[in-house]
Amino acid sequence: MTVSPFTTERLLFTPAKPIDAAVPVIFAFPNEYSVGITSLGYQVVWATLASRQDLQVSRLFTNVYEPLPSQPELLGFSLSWELDYVNVLGLIESLGLPIWVRERASHFPSKKYPLVFGGGPVLTANPEPFADFFDVILLGDGELLLEEFINAYQEVREAERGTQLRHLARVPGIYVPSLYEVTYDGERGAVKAIAPIEPDLPTIIEKQTYRGNTLSASTVVTEKAAWENIYMVEVVRSCPEMCRFCLASYLTLPFRVASVEDSLIPAIARGLEVTDRIGLLGASVTQHPEFDHLLDYFNRPEYDQIRLSIASVRTNTVTPKLAETLVKHDTRSITIAVESGSDRLRQMINKKLTNDEIIQAAINAKAGGLSHLKLYGMAGVPGEEPNDLEQTVAMLQAIKKAAPGLRLTFGCSTFVPKAHTPFQWFGVNAQAEKRLQWLQKKLRPMGVDFRPESYHWSVIQALLSRGDRRLSRLLELTRHYGDSLGSYRRAFKELRGQLPDLEFYVYSDWPPEQVLPWSHLRGPLPQATLIKHLAAATEYFGASVSQPKPLGVADSGG
Repeated sequence: MTVSPFTTERLLFTPAKPIDAAVPVIFAFPNEYSVGITSLGYQVVWATLASRQDLQVSRLFTNVYEPLPSQPELLGFSLSWELDYVNVLGLIESLGLPIWVRERASHFPSKKYPLVFGGGPVLTANPEPFADFFDVILLGDGELLLEEFINAYQEVREAERGTQLRHLARVPGIYVPSLYEVTYDGERGAVKAIAPIEPDLPTIIEKQTYRGNTLSASTVVTEKAAWENIYMVEVVRSCPEMCRFCLASYLTLPFRVASVEDSLIPAIARGLEVTDRIGLLGASVTQHPEFDHLLDYFNRPEYDQIRLSIASVRTNTVTPKLAETLVKHDTRSITIAVESGSDRLRQMINKKLTNDEIIQAAINAKAGGLSHLKLYGMAGVPGEEPNDLEQTVAMLQAIKKAAPGLRLTFGCSTFVPKAHTPFQWFGVNAQAEKRLQWLQKKLRPMGVDFRPESYHWSVIQALLSRGDRRLSRLLELTRHYGDSLGSYRRAFKELRGQLPDLEFYVYSDWPPEQVLPWSHLRGPLPQATLIKHLAAATEYFGASVSQPKPLGVADSGG
Protein backbone atom coordinates (compact mmCIF):
# COMPACT_ATOMS: atom_id res chain seq x y z
CA MET A 1 0.00 0.00 0.00
CA THR A 2 1.43 3.39 -1.02
CA VAL A 3 1.69 5.89 1.81
CA SER A 4 0.38 9.37 0.97
CA PRO A 5 3.25 11.88 0.98
CA PHE A 6 1.04 14.31 2.86
CA THR A 7 1.28 12.10 5.97
CA THR A 8 5.06 12.63 6.19
CA GLU A 9 4.87 16.41 6.25
CA ARG A 10 6.03 18.42 9.24
CA LEU A 11 4.41 21.85 9.05
CA LEU A 12 6.09 25.01 10.26
CA PHE A 13 2.87 27.03 10.20
CA THR A 14 -0.63 26.46 11.52
CA PRO A 15 -3.29 26.23 8.80
CA ALA A 16 -6.43 28.20 9.60
CA LYS A 17 -9.74 26.48 10.21
CA PRO A 18 -11.90 27.57 7.26
CA ILE A 19 -15.18 29.34 7.97
CA ASP A 20 -18.40 27.91 6.54
CA ALA A 21 -18.43 30.40 3.67
CA ALA A 22 -14.76 29.88 2.75
CA VAL A 23 -13.81 30.10 -0.93
CA PRO A 24 -12.91 26.62 -2.25
CA VAL A 25 -9.43 26.87 -3.82
CA ILE A 26 -7.22 24.35 -5.58
CA PHE A 27 -3.54 25.31 -5.60
CA ALA A 28 -1.56 23.21 -8.07
CA PHE A 29 2.03 22.59 -9.03
CA PRO A 30 2.39 21.17 -12.56
CA ASN A 31 4.77 18.39 -11.67
CA GLU A 32 5.09 15.51 -9.22
CA TYR A 33 4.79 16.07 -5.49
CA SER A 34 8.50 15.56 -4.80
CA VAL A 35 9.36 18.36 -7.24
CA GLY A 36 6.60 20.76 -6.25
CA ILE A 37 7.08 20.47 -2.50
CA THR A 38 10.78 21.27 -2.98
CA SER A 39 9.84 24.62 -4.54
CA LEU A 40 10.16 27.28 -1.85
CA GLY A 41 7.86 29.58 -3.79
CA TYR A 42 5.12 26.96 -3.93
CA GLN A 43 5.47 26.22 -0.23
CA VAL A 44 5.20 29.86 0.78
CA VAL A 45 2.20 30.64 -1.43
CA TRP A 46 0.37 27.53 -0.21
CA ALA A 47 1.01 28.46 3.42
CA THR A 48 -0.14 32.03 2.80
CA LEU A 49 -3.40 30.82 1.28
CA ALA A 50 -3.94 28.07 3.87
CA SER A 51 -3.46 30.58 6.69
CA ARG A 52 -6.64 32.45 5.69
CA GLN A 53 -9.93 31.46 7.29
CA ASP A 54 -11.85 32.66 4.24
CA LEU A 55 -10.21 30.02 2.00
CA GLN A 56 -10.50 26.23 1.88
CA VAL A 57 -7.30 25.18 0.11
CA SER A 58 -6.54 21.81 -1.49
CA ARG A 59 -3.22 20.96 -3.13
CA LEU A 60 -2.91 19.25 -6.50
CA PHE A 61 0.14 17.68 -8.14
CA THR A 62 0.44 15.47 -11.22
CA ASN A 63 0.69 12.28 -9.14
CA VAL A 64 -1.18 13.03 -5.91
CA TYR A 65 -3.77 15.41 -4.50
CA GLU A 66 -5.64 16.31 -1.36
CA PRO A 67 -9.46 15.94 -1.29
CA LEU A 68 -10.65 18.38 -3.93
CA PRO A 69 -13.77 20.54 -3.85
CA SER A 70 -16.48 19.61 -6.33
CA GLN A 71 -16.97 23.24 -7.34
CA PRO A 72 -13.74 25.20 -6.86
CA GLU A 73 -13.94 28.95 -7.37
CA LEU A 74 -10.19 29.49 -7.83
CA LEU A 75 -7.62 27.21 -9.46
CA GLY A 76 -4.05 28.41 -9.07
CA PHE A 77 -0.72 27.30 -10.56
CA SER A 78 2.87 28.06 -9.64
CA LEU A 79 4.88 27.77 -12.87
CA SER A 80 8.67 27.60 -12.49
CA TRP A 81 9.67 25.92 -15.77
CA GLU A 82 8.36 26.75 -19.24
CA LEU A 83 7.97 23.13 -20.37
CA ASP A 84 5.69 22.32 -17.43
CA TYR A 85 2.88 24.07 -19.35
CA VAL A 86 1.96 20.60 -20.66
CA ASN A 87 1.13 19.52 -17.13
CA VAL A 88 -0.85 22.72 -16.54
CA LEU A 89 -3.14 21.81 -19.42
CA GLY A 90 -3.34 18.20 -18.26
CA LEU A 91 -4.34 19.16 -14.72
CA ILE A 92 -6.97 21.61 -15.96
CA GLU A 93 -8.52 18.86 -18.08
CA SER A 94 -8.26 16.33 -15.23
CA LEU A 95 -10.67 18.55 -13.30
CA GLY A 96 -13.20 18.45 -16.14
CA LEU A 97 -12.47 22.02 -17.26
CA PRO A 98 -11.85 23.45 -20.74
CA ILE A 99 -8.25 24.58 -21.18
CA TRP A 100 -9.22 27.76 -23.08
CA VAL A 101 -10.24 30.94 -21.26
CA ARG A 102 -12.78 31.72 -23.97
CA GLU A 103 -14.51 28.37 -23.56
CA ARG A 104 -14.70 28.66 -19.79
CA ALA A 105 -16.19 32.14 -20.20
CA SER A 106 -18.69 31.15 -22.90
CA HIS A 107 -20.39 28.55 -20.68
CA PHE A 108 -21.29 31.12 -18.00
CA PRO A 109 -23.80 31.17 -16.31
CA SER A 110 -24.96 27.60 -17.07
CA LYS A 111 -21.57 26.38 -15.81
CA LYS A 112 -19.58 28.37 -13.30
CA TYR A 113 -15.98 27.39 -13.94
CA PRO A 114 -13.26 28.52 -11.53
CA LEU A 115 -11.00 31.43 -12.35
CA VAL A 116 -7.64 29.94 -13.34
CA PHE A 117 -4.78 32.06 -11.99
CA GLY A 118 -1.03 31.64 -12.12
CA GLY A 119 2.25 33.10 -10.95
CA GLY A 120 5.93 32.35 -10.71
CA PRO A 121 8.99 33.43 -12.70
CA VAL A 122 7.85 32.00 -16.05
CA LEU A 123 4.53 33.85 -16.04
CA THR A 124 6.01 37.04 -14.58
CA ALA A 125 8.68 37.21 -17.30
CA ASN A 126 6.48 36.56 -20.35
CA PRO A 127 3.01 35.09 -19.89
CA GLU A 128 1.89 35.65 -23.48
CA PRO A 129 2.34 32.11 -24.91
CA PHE A 130 0.11 30.89 -22.05
CA ALA A 131 -2.26 33.87 -21.94
CA ASP A 132 -5.18 32.02 -23.55
CA PHE A 133 -5.14 29.40 -20.78
CA PHE A 134 -5.10 31.69 -17.70
CA ASP A 135 -7.88 34.02 -16.58
CA VAL A 136 -5.58 35.91 -14.20
CA ILE A 137 -1.80 36.20 -13.94
CA LEU A 138 -0.01 37.60 -10.90
CA LEU A 139 3.10 39.54 -11.88
CA GLY A 140 5.69 39.72 -9.13
CA ASP A 141 6.24 38.83 -5.51
CA GLY A 142 3.59 36.89 -3.62
CA GLU A 143 4.24 38.80 -0.39
CA LEU A 144 2.37 41.72 -1.96
CA LEU A 145 0.11 40.20 -4.56
CA LEU A 146 -1.61 37.29 -2.85
CA GLU A 147 -3.44 39.25 -0.19
CA GLU A 148 -4.47 41.91 -2.71
CA PHE A 149 -5.72 39.26 -5.14
CA ILE A 150 -7.79 37.32 -2.61
CA ASN A 151 -9.22 40.48 -1.03
CA ALA A 152 -10.20 41.84 -4.44
CA TYR A 153 -11.80 38.52 -5.39
CA GLN A 154 -13.83 38.48 -2.17
CA GLU A 155 -15.24 41.90 -3.08
CA VAL A 156 -16.74 40.54 -6.32
CA ARG A 157 -17.17 36.89 -5.38
CA GLU A 158 -20.89 36.86 -6.22
CA ALA A 159 -20.58 38.94 -9.39
CA GLU A 160 -20.62 37.57 -12.93
CA ARG A 161 -17.31 36.57 -14.50
CA GLY A 162 -16.75 39.69 -16.60
CA THR A 163 -17.28 41.96 -13.61
CA GLN A 164 -14.88 39.86 -11.54
CA LEU A 165 -12.15 40.08 -14.16
CA ARG A 166 -12.52 43.83 -14.68
CA HIS A 167 -12.34 44.41 -10.94
CA LEU A 168 -9.23 42.24 -10.57
CA ALA A 169 -7.54 43.93 -13.54
CA ARG A 170 -7.46 47.22 -11.63
CA VAL A 171 -5.31 45.75 -8.84
CA PRO A 172 -1.62 46.64 -9.37
CA GLY A 173 0.33 43.63 -10.63
CA ILE A 174 -2.74 41.64 -11.69
CA TYR A 175 -2.90 40.95 -15.42
CA VAL A 176 -6.09 39.72 -17.09
CA PRO A 177 -4.98 38.74 -20.62
CA SER A 178 -8.50 38.49 -22.07
CA LEU A 179 -8.99 42.22 -21.43
CA TYR A 180 -6.06 43.09 -23.71
CA GLU A 181 -6.06 42.90 -27.50
CA VAL A 182 -2.94 42.09 -29.47
CA THR A 183 -2.58 43.15 -33.10
CA TYR A 184 0.16 41.93 -35.42
CA ASP A 185 1.94 43.21 -38.49
CA GLY A 186 0.32 40.54 -40.62
CA GLU A 187 -0.22 36.93 -39.62
CA ARG A 188 3.50 36.19 -39.70
CA GLY A 189 4.82 39.55 -38.54
CA ALA A 190 5.85 40.94 -35.18
CA VAL A 191 3.49 42.27 -32.55
CA LYS A 192 2.13 45.64 -33.68
CA ALA A 193 0.33 46.79 -30.54
CA ILE A 194 -1.06 45.54 -27.22
CA ALA A 195 -3.87 47.58 -25.72
CA PRO A 196 -6.70 47.19 -23.19
CA ILE A 197 -10.14 46.63 -24.69
CA GLU A 198 -11.65 49.36 -22.46
CA PRO A 199 -10.26 52.85 -21.77
CA ASP A 200 -10.39 52.64 -17.97
CA LEU A 201 -8.09 49.61 -17.79
CA PRO A 202 -4.35 50.18 -17.21
CA THR A 203 -2.28 50.27 -20.39
CA ILE A 204 0.82 49.05 -18.52
CA ILE A 205 0.77 46.37 -15.82
CA GLU A 206 3.69 46.72 -13.44
CA LYS A 207 5.40 43.84 -11.67
CA GLN A 208 5.05 44.14 -7.90
CA THR A 209 8.26 44.04 -5.87
CA TYR A 210 8.50 43.21 -2.18
CA ARG A 211 11.25 45.30 -0.61
CA GLY A 212 11.33 43.99 2.97
CA ASN A 213 14.28 42.34 4.72
CA THR A 214 12.36 39.30 5.94
CA LEU A 215 12.61 36.81 3.09
CA SER A 216 11.10 33.36 2.59
CA ALA A 217 11.68 30.16 4.54
CA SER A 218 10.22 26.66 4.30
CA THR A 219 6.70 26.14 5.57
CA VAL A 220 6.93 22.34 5.37
CA VAL A 221 9.67 19.71 5.69
CA THR A 222 9.24 16.19 4.36
CA GLU A 223 11.27 13.12 3.51
CA LYS A 224 9.32 12.91 0.23
CA ALA A 225 10.85 16.11 -1.17
CA ALA A 226 13.40 15.87 -3.98
CA TRP A 227 15.88 17.26 -1.40
CA GLU A 228 14.96 14.95 1.44
CA ASN A 229 14.07 16.64 4.75
CA ILE A 230 15.56 19.96 3.73
CA TYR A 231 14.57 23.24 5.37
CA MET A 232 15.18 26.12 2.95
CA VAL A 233 15.99 29.70 3.89
CA GLU A 234 16.16 32.54 1.37
CA VAL A 235 19.30 34.52 2.24
CA VAL A 236 19.20 37.05 -0.62
CA ARG A 237 16.82 37.91 -3.43
CA SER A 238 18.05 39.01 -6.87
CA CYS A 239 21.76 39.53 -7.58
CA PRO A 240 23.89 42.68 -7.59
CA GLU A 241 26.05 41.51 -10.51
CA MET A 242 23.40 42.01 -13.21
CA CYS A 243 24.83 39.72 -15.87
CA ARG A 244 23.13 40.97 -19.01
CA PHE A 245 21.51 37.67 -19.97
CA CYS A 246 20.28 36.81 -16.46
CA LEU A 247 16.56 36.70 -15.74
CA ALA A 248 17.15 35.82 -12.07
CA SER A 249 18.91 39.16 -11.62
CA TYR A 250 17.04 41.61 -13.85
CA LEU A 251 13.50 40.38 -13.21
CA THR A 252 13.88 40.40 -9.43
CA LEU A 253 15.72 43.69 -8.86
CA PRO A 254 16.59 45.32 -6.53
CA PHE A 255 19.05 43.13 -4.64
CA ARG A 256 17.68 42.48 -1.14
CA VAL A 257 19.20 40.72 1.84
CA ALA A 258 17.55 39.14 4.84
CA SER A 259 18.47 40.51 8.24
CA VAL A 260 20.77 37.96 9.92
CA GLU A 261 19.72 38.60 13.51
CA ASP A 262 16.06 39.48 12.93
CA SER A 263 15.23 37.07 10.11
CA LEU A 264 17.80 34.42 9.16
CA ILE A 265 18.88 33.09 12.55
CA PRO A 266 15.30 32.90 13.94
CA ALA A 267 14.17 31.16 10.73
CA ILE A 268 17.04 28.65 10.87
CA ALA A 269 16.27 27.97 14.54
CA ARG A 270 12.66 27.09 13.60
CA GLY A 271 13.88 24.71 10.94
CA LEU A 272 16.30 22.97 13.25
CA GLU A 273 13.37 21.99 15.46
CA VAL A 274 12.20 19.55 12.76
CA THR A 275 15.30 18.64 10.71
CA ASP A 276 19.08 18.74 10.67
CA ARG A 277 19.38 19.70 7.00
CA ILE A 278 19.49 23.39 6.07
CA GLY A 279 19.58 24.84 2.54
CA LEU A 280 20.66 28.46 1.99
CA LEU A 281 19.02 29.82 -1.15
CA GLY A 282 19.53 32.82 -3.39
CA ALA A 283 21.12 33.76 -6.70
CA SER A 284 24.21 35.07 -4.91
CA VAL A 285 24.08 33.79 -1.32
CA THR A 286 27.68 34.54 -0.35
CA GLN A 287 27.28 38.20 -1.31
CA HIS A 288 25.15 38.79 1.74
CA PRO A 289 27.11 41.53 3.57
CA GLU A 290 27.01 39.51 6.83
CA PHE A 291 27.59 36.09 5.31
CA ASP A 292 30.76 35.59 7.35
CA HIS A 293 28.69 36.10 10.50
CA LEU A 294 26.30 33.40 9.26
CA LEU A 295 29.22 31.00 8.83
CA ASP A 296 30.30 31.72 12.41
CA TYR A 297 26.77 30.84 13.53
CA PHE A 298 26.91 27.42 11.85
CA ASN A 299 30.42 26.80 13.19
CA ARG A 300 29.25 26.85 16.80
CA PRO A 301 29.84 23.43 18.49
CA GLU A 302 26.14 22.79 19.10
CA TYR A 303 25.55 22.79 15.33
CA ASP A 304 28.26 20.28 14.38
CA GLN A 305 25.66 17.71 13.24
CA ILE A 306 23.85 20.04 10.86
CA ARG A 307 23.96 19.20 7.16
CA LEU A 308 24.38 22.42 5.20
CA SER A 309 23.70 22.99 1.50
CA ILE A 310 24.30 26.23 -0.33
CA ALA A 311 23.18 27.52 -3.72
CA SER A 312 25.57 28.75 -6.42
CA VAL A 313 28.08 31.18 -4.94
CA ARG A 314 30.04 34.15 -6.20
CA THR A 315 33.48 32.95 -7.29
CA ASN A 316 35.57 35.50 -5.38
CA THR A 317 33.77 34.62 -2.13
CA VAL A 318 35.01 31.02 -2.13
CA THR A 319 37.39 31.20 0.84
CA PRO A 320 39.07 28.38 2.77
CA LYS A 321 36.72 29.24 5.67
CA LEU A 322 33.65 28.73 3.47
CA ALA A 323 35.03 25.43 2.16
CA GLU A 324 35.94 24.21 5.66
CA THR A 325 32.48 25.11 6.97
CA LEU A 326 30.77 23.20 4.17
CA VAL A 327 32.98 20.14 4.65
CA LYS A 328 32.30 20.22 8.38
CA HIS A 329 28.59 20.16 7.60
CA ASP A 330 28.60 17.23 5.16
CA THR A 331 28.97 19.06 1.84
CA ARG A 332 31.78 18.00 -0.49
CA SER A 333 31.14 20.20 -3.53
CA ILE A 334 30.49 23.81 -4.41
CA THR A 335 29.00 25.40 -7.53
CA ILE A 336 30.12 28.62 -9.21
CA ALA A 337 28.91 30.28 -12.41
CA VAL A 338 31.82 31.39 -14.60
CA GLU A 339 30.03 31.50 -18.00
CA SER A 340 33.30 31.55 -19.98
CA GLY A 341 37.08 31.54 -19.75
CA SER A 342 37.24 34.64 -21.94
CA ASP A 343 37.87 37.99 -20.22
CA ARG A 344 36.36 39.84 -23.18
CA LEU A 345 33.19 37.79 -23.14
CA ARG A 346 32.78 38.14 -19.39
CA GLN A 347 33.19 41.92 -19.67
CA MET A 348 30.61 41.94 -22.43
CA ILE A 349 28.01 40.12 -20.32
CA ASN A 350 28.98 42.13 -17.20
CA LYS A 351 30.44 39.14 -15.36
CA LYS A 352 32.83 40.92 -13.03
CA LEU A 353 35.30 38.07 -12.75
CA THR A 354 38.83 37.14 -13.81
CA ASN A 355 40.44 33.78 -14.52
CA ASP A 356 42.82 34.38 -11.62
CA GLU A 357 39.83 34.65 -9.26
CA ILE A 358 38.35 31.45 -10.67
CA ILE A 359 41.62 29.57 -10.24
CA GLN A 360 42.00 30.93 -6.69
CA ALA A 361 38.47 29.75 -5.87
CA ALA A 362 39.48 26.24 -6.94
CA ILE A 363 42.65 26.41 -4.83
CA ASN A 364 40.63 27.61 -1.81
CA ALA A 365 38.00 24.92 -2.33
CA LYS A 366 40.62 22.20 -2.29
CA ALA A 367 42.52 23.74 0.63
CA GLY A 368 39.30 23.78 2.65
CA GLY A 369 38.70 20.09 2.02
CA LEU A 370 36.16 20.15 -0.80
CA SER A 371 36.58 17.35 -3.32
CA HIS A 372 34.39 18.59 -6.17
CA LEU A 373 34.02 21.92 -7.98
CA LYS A 374 31.07 22.44 -10.31
CA LEU A 375 31.26 25.27 -12.83
CA TYR A 376 28.44 26.62 -14.97
CA GLY A 377 29.17 27.95 -18.43
CA MET A 378 27.31 28.96 -21.53
CA ALA A 379 27.77 28.49 -25.27
CA GLY A 380 26.41 30.76 -27.98
CA VAL A 381 26.47 33.92 -25.86
CA PRO A 382 25.89 36.97 -28.10
CA GLY A 383 29.25 38.24 -29.25
CA GLU A 384 30.98 34.88 -28.69
CA GLU A 385 33.73 33.88 -31.12
CA PRO A 386 35.66 30.58 -31.44
CA ASN A 387 38.64 32.02 -29.57
CA ASP A 388 36.40 32.52 -26.52
CA LEU A 389 35.72 28.79 -26.38
CA GLU A 390 39.44 28.06 -26.64
CA GLN A 391 40.01 30.33 -23.66
CA THR A 392 37.41 28.37 -21.68
CA VAL A 393 39.32 25.17 -22.33
CA ALA A 394 42.58 26.88 -21.33
CA MET A 395 40.97 28.13 -18.09
CA LEU A 396 39.86 24.63 -17.14
CA GLN A 397 43.35 23.30 -17.88
CA ALA A 398 44.77 25.97 -15.57
CA ILE A 399 42.35 25.00 -12.80
CA LYS A 400 43.34 21.34 -13.04
CA LYS A 401 47.00 22.30 -12.85
CA ALA A 402 46.50 24.67 -9.89
CA ALA A 403 44.27 22.32 -7.88
CA PRO A 404 45.28 18.76 -8.82
CA GLY A 405 42.95 16.09 -7.54
CA LEU A 406 39.95 18.41 -7.35
CA ARG A 407 37.16 16.84 -9.39
CA LEU A 408 35.86 19.28 -12.02
CA THR A 409 32.40 19.32 -13.57
CA PHE A 410 31.60 21.84 -16.30
CA GLY A 411 27.89 22.19 -16.97
CA CYS A 412 27.21 24.16 -20.12
CA SER A 413 23.93 25.52 -21.45
CA THR A 414 22.98 27.30 -24.64
CA PHE A 415 22.24 31.00 -24.39
CA VAL A 416 18.46 31.57 -24.25
CA PRO A 417 17.12 35.14 -24.51
CA LYS A 418 14.93 36.17 -21.58
CA ALA A 419 12.39 38.98 -21.28
CA HIS A 420 13.28 42.10 -19.28
CA THR A 421 17.04 41.58 -19.76
CA PRO A 422 19.36 43.55 -22.08
CA PHE A 423 19.85 40.43 -24.19
CA GLN A 424 16.12 39.94 -24.85
CA TRP A 425 16.67 41.29 -28.38
CA PHE A 426 19.22 38.61 -29.32
CA GLY A 427 18.31 35.27 -30.85
CA VAL A 428 19.83 31.88 -30.15
CA ASN A 429 23.16 31.29 -31.87
CA ALA A 430 22.57 28.62 -34.50
CA GLN A 431 26.20 27.47 -34.02
CA ALA A 432 25.68 26.74 -30.32
CA GLU A 433 25.11 23.01 -30.81
CA LYS A 434 28.38 22.61 -32.71
CA ARG A 435 30.16 24.62 -30.03
CA LEU A 436 28.83 22.32 -27.31
CA GLN A 437 30.10 19.36 -29.32
CA TRP A 438 33.50 21.01 -29.73
CA LEU A 439 33.76 21.63 -25.99
CA GLN A 440 32.86 18.02 -25.29
CA LYS A 441 35.56 16.81 -27.66
CA LYS A 442 38.18 18.99 -25.92
CA LEU A 443 37.18 18.63 -22.27
CA ARG A 444 36.41 14.98 -21.73
CA PRO A 445 39.93 13.79 -22.64
CA MET A 446 41.21 16.30 -20.05
CA GLY A 447 39.26 14.55 -17.28
CA VAL A 448 36.66 17.29 -16.97
CA ASP A 449 33.14 15.93 -16.43
CA PHE A 450 31.39 17.87 -19.20
CA ARG A 451 27.61 18.06 -18.89
CA PRO A 452 25.94 19.97 -21.72
CA GLU A 453 22.25 20.82 -21.55
CA SER A 454 20.16 19.78 -24.53
CA TYR A 455 20.56 22.31 -27.33
CA HIS A 456 17.24 21.31 -28.90
CA TRP A 457 15.28 21.81 -25.68
CA SER A 458 17.05 25.16 -25.24
CA VAL A 459 15.58 26.12 -28.61
CA ILE A 460 12.09 25.27 -27.32
CA GLN A 461 12.77 27.21 -24.13
CA ALA A 462 13.72 30.22 -26.28
CA LEU A 463 10.52 29.80 -28.28
CA LEU A 464 8.46 30.03 -25.09
CA SER A 465 10.62 32.79 -23.60
CA ARG A 466 10.07 35.08 -26.61
CA GLY A 467 6.67 33.86 -27.77
CA ASP A 468 3.37 35.67 -28.20
CA ARG A 469 -0.25 34.53 -28.02
CA ARG A 470 -0.18 32.94 -31.45
CA LEU A 471 1.78 30.10 -29.87
CA SER A 472 -1.18 28.92 -27.76
CA ARG A 473 -2.62 26.87 -30.61
CA LEU A 474 0.85 25.48 -31.33
CA LEU A 475 1.26 24.47 -27.67
CA GLU A 476 -2.06 22.65 -27.70
CA LEU A 477 -1.12 20.80 -30.89
CA THR A 478 2.32 19.91 -29.56
CA ARG A 479 0.82 18.44 -26.43
CA HIS A 480 -1.67 16.49 -28.52
CA TYR A 481 1.15 15.10 -30.67
CA GLY A 482 3.14 13.95 -27.65
CA ASP A 483 5.23 16.89 -26.40
CA SER A 484 8.43 15.83 -28.13
CA LEU A 485 10.85 17.84 -30.25
CA GLY A 486 9.27 16.28 -33.32
CA SER A 487 5.85 17.39 -32.08
CA TYR A 488 6.91 21.04 -32.23
CA ARG A 489 8.11 20.63 -35.81
CA ARG A 490 4.88 18.87 -36.75
CA ALA A 491 2.77 21.61 -35.13
CA PHE A 492 4.69 24.39 -36.90
CA LYS A 493 4.17 22.58 -40.19
CA GLU A 494 0.44 22.25 -39.60
CA LEU A 495 0.09 25.94 -38.67
CA ARG A 496 2.28 27.23 -41.52
CA GLY A 497 1.08 30.65 -42.64
CA GLN A 498 -0.86 31.28 -39.43
CA LEU A 499 2.07 32.40 -37.29
CA PRO A 500 5.75 33.25 -37.71
CA ASP A 501 8.17 30.38 -38.15
CA LEU A 502 10.68 29.09 -35.62
CA GLU A 503 13.40 31.30 -37.11
CA PHE A 504 11.52 34.46 -36.11
CA TYR A 505 10.92 33.49 -32.52
CA VAL A 506 14.19 31.71 -31.74
CA TYR A 507 17.08 32.76 -33.97
CA SER A 508 16.30 36.30 -35.12
CA ASP A 509 17.89 39.36 -33.55
CA TRP A 510 15.05 41.80 -32.93
CA PRO A 511 15.55 45.57 -33.37
CA PRO A 512 15.12 47.44 -30.07
CA GLU A 513 12.30 49.55 -31.52
CA GLN A 514 10.20 46.43 -32.14
CA VAL A 515 7.12 45.97 -29.96
CA LEU A 516 7.83 42.96 -27.77
CA PRO A 517 5.15 40.46 -26.70
CA TRP A 518 5.65 41.70 -23.14
CA SER A 519 5.92 45.43 -23.90
CA HIS A 520 2.74 46.10 -21.88
CA LEU A 521 4.24 44.44 -18.81
CA ARG A 522 6.76 46.54 -16.90
CA GLY A 523 9.66 44.89 -15.12
CA PRO A 524 12.03 46.51 -12.63
CA LEU A 525 13.92 48.54 -15.27
CA PRO A 526 12.49 50.62 -18.16
CA GLN A 527 13.30 49.60 -21.71
CA ALA A 528 15.49 52.68 -22.21
CA THR A 529 17.79 51.46 -19.44
CA LEU A 530 17.93 47.95 -20.91
CA ILE A 531 18.92 49.48 -24.26
CA LYS A 532 21.76 51.36 -22.57
CA HIS A 533 22.96 48.12 -21.02
CA LEU A 534 22.72 46.45 -24.43
CA ALA A 535 24.82 49.22 -25.97
CA ALA A 536 27.45 48.81 -23.23
CA ALA A 537 27.65 45.10 -24.05
CA THR A 538 28.04 45.51 -27.80
CA GLU A 539 31.10 47.72 -27.33
CA TYR A 540 33.00 44.47 -26.77
CA PHE A 541 31.73 42.77 -29.93
CA GLY A 542 34.20 41.87 -32.62
CA ALA A 543 33.75 43.28 -36.11
CA SER A 544 32.54 39.91 -37.41
CA VAL A 545 29.69 39.63 -34.90
CA SER A 546 26.17 40.73 -35.85
CA GLN A 547 24.15 42.67 -33.31
CA PRO A 548 20.86 44.50 -32.89
CA LYS A 549 21.25 48.18 -33.71
CA PRO A 550 20.02 50.21 -30.73
CA LEU A 551 18.33 53.33 -32.06
CA GLY A 552 18.60 56.62 -30.24
CA VAL A 553 20.62 55.22 -27.36
CA ALA A 554 22.24 58.57 -26.64
CA ASP A 555 18.83 60.16 -26.17
CA SER A 556 17.34 57.38 -24.03
CA GLY A 557 16.34 58.03 -20.46
CA GLY A 558 16.30 55.62 -17.53
